[in-house]
Amino acid sequence: MSAVQLNITPLKPSEVPPEDAILAAANEVLESTKSWKQGKSYFNNTVKTFSRPKGPHDGAGWYCRVSEHTADDATFDEFWSKLGNDKPENEMKFIGDIKKVTLIKRISDTQAIWSMYYNFPPPISPRVFTVVQIVHLNTASPRTGLVISLPIDLGGDPELLQLQEKGVMGRYVSVERILELDDGKVEWRMATSSTPGGRIPQFVAEKSMAGKISEDVPHFLHWFHTVREATMTKAAAPANPATAPEAAEI
Repeated sequence: MSAVQLNITPLKPSEVPPEDAILAAANEVLESTKSWKQGKSYFNNTVKTFSRPKGPHDGAGWYCRVSEHTADDATFDEFWSKLGNDKPENEMKFIGDIKKVTLIKRISDTQAIWSMYYNFPPPISPRVFTVVQIVHLNTASPRTGLVISLPIDLGGDPELLQLQEKGVMGRYVSVERILELDDGKVEWRMATSSTPGGRIPQFVAEKSMAGKISEDVPHFLHWFHTVREATMTKAAAPANPATAPEAAEI
């Protein structure tokens, strides 16, 4: 078992484990999802879900979704361009509940602290989720991209804390993997454990978790296809013809 336990207990920025240890723990979680209990499938069986109950080192149960995609959906490079680079800013474009994203601190090329402000319909109060996000791209075949989010507590750092939006603090930990398959398809696997905080009972939040995380797949693809089409349309547009010089008056 990995020395690092991924769960919803928030870390202070100074407590973030070494990146190698985080990656090892993330891969351990991803491998374990293959033996989790299978749940419902969504969107014409294109998104499968799995779960396992809260364990001794967890603050909440874990939920996983898995989907496979052809190049018509998105290639590996296209997935990684949107999920491996400033992912929270892109998420705000396809997850309607996210109303504001703040880059609290860029730690390195592969680590950054982000805060996401969620606004929900009444009577649910706005939620704030602040995480340190680690990205890792392995270009060896099969190519793999990892995005790991760990909950962060900024309470001990007033300078960073003032950058965080006000709202009920929720917490989540997630491990996301983009994997290039032998047949050219891409597997998108995500496992997460979370709590909304406030007065929402944990069992109520977890009851809808599988369906909620599954929605991200079609939402992402719909948004990405609009971006892809706009890019292709722009590239295909003919250049403006040069303006012919006016004939000189005789």
